[in-house]
Amino acid sequence: MDTPLVSVLMTVYNREKFIAEAIESVLASSYQNWELIIVDDRSTDSSVEIARRYEKTDSRIKVFINEHNLGDYPNRNKAASYSKGKYLKYLDSDDLIYPHGLNLMVAAMERFPEAAIGMSNFQEDEQQQFPYSFSSGEAYYQHFLKRGLLYSGPTGAIYRASSFFELKGFDAQYSVATDMDFNLKCAKLGPVAIFQRDLFWWRPHGGQEINLRQHEYESFNDKINKIHLTGPDCPLSDKDRKEAYFNLKNIQARRAMSLLLRFNFAMALKKIKELSIPAKSLLICFLPTKLRIQLY
Repeated sequence: MDTPLVSVLMTVYNREKFIAEAIESVLASSYQNWELIIVDDRSTDSSVEIARRYEKTDSRIKVFINEHNLGDYPNRNKAASYSKGKYLKYLDSDDLIYPHGLNLMVAAMERFPEAAIGMSNFQEDEQQQFPYSFSSGEAYYQHFLKRGLLYSGPTGAIYRASSFFELKGFDAQYSVATDMDFNLKCAKLGPVAIFQRDLFWWRPHGGQEINLRQHEYESFNDKINKIHLTGPDCPLSDKDRKEAYFNLKNIQARRAMSLLLRFNFAMALKKIKELSIPAKSLLICFLPTKLRIQLY
């Protein structure tokens, strides 16, 4: 049986230190029916030169250069527009995918043909064998009331191309939290395929967007959670929605109170205002969980 084509999408902006290793990791994959689409967002270093060298040695590698700088998620959408594969697998140009990564991801998606998205489980799971799937309601429950299932960025996920384009790609209005919004949208379309962790290396370094804009991420994430928890298509029951919202506000309140206790009043007040943290959440955030829920 023919294996499905996977479009590996690599967006680039000034990654000359890392891009060669990222490309080499794709070349070393045990799963070989892939195309690698590299889209440079007007780098000012030697990233394009390095990518072009690989393009000359393997016909599956295609390099594109934007006419002007698009930014992170618009560039991800641009990369997807060049794709031909059944599945879309983003690999950031500063990360690596392990040799077995693509193989296991594709196997999970093939096993659950209704899934719009497959996600890496960052926690050990001793209850069931990988891969498995969660329904939309189960995925939302796991995410909001258990273990934050859908927080993984594009490197930790694989998308069914037809679903990606049905949703019209990433909505860049949410800036660094755009992937969170898209994962929640995908989970509403159907089952979420779950596969094991350690299929890629998310390389930590100081130049990452999430490290540079953490406060902005929290603010956008709060807006996204409100939209998906209060919308008519939310797959959670009314009871679970209320508890999920309580949990989110409680986490935010604890963070704000932690800042206050460290006498960082300016940052705490800014967080309370921007995230609209209720005074009740601040007052009861350190009480036992059962009592907090009763008082909320």
